[in-house]
Amino acid sequence: MTVRPAWEVQEHEGSATTAWFDVRLAFTDGAQVDVLAVVREAGVSIEDVRAQPALSLDDLAALADWIEGPLHEACGDGPGMGGEGEGAGGLRPRRARPAWPRGMEGRRLVAEEYRAAQEEGTDPVLAVMCATGHSRRRSLRLISQARDAGYLTPRHARR
Repeated sequence: MTVRPAWEVQEHEGSATTAWFDVRLAFTDGAQVDVLAVVREAGVSIEDVRAQPALSLDDLAALADWIEGPLHEACGDGPGMGGEGEGAGGLRPRRARPAWPRGMEGRRLVAEEYRAAQEEGTDPVLAVMCATGHSRRRSLRLISQARDAGYLTPRHARR
């Protein structure tokens, strides 16, 4: 298997990096799979797959597992690269979403994360996203629920 960086883009004044990699899997029976993989902060996605002969659905489902290790290594996150952390391409090891309490306790913790980020001068929505592991939309909903519960000040003064 070979992994070659194709190109890399810095977004938002260098705060986020998106990297594309060409991955080629060559098998002893002559079969070959070429993949264009995209590595972002959120994880890895596959943009294009070309296989000769065509992959079965089971093989296509297993493709991510086949290329995950080599992509970690290409990003500087592989075995023997010093353990976990974010590599050059932004690839992080897979992990489950952190446990986050529901109800009033969860809303209180969302408010704490939000206020802490405001005090540090960082993006509070991004801080909630990182803390909860949820998408931007879900994090905004959690922030709204924390406001409704009285843990955060109203967003706009009503007239």
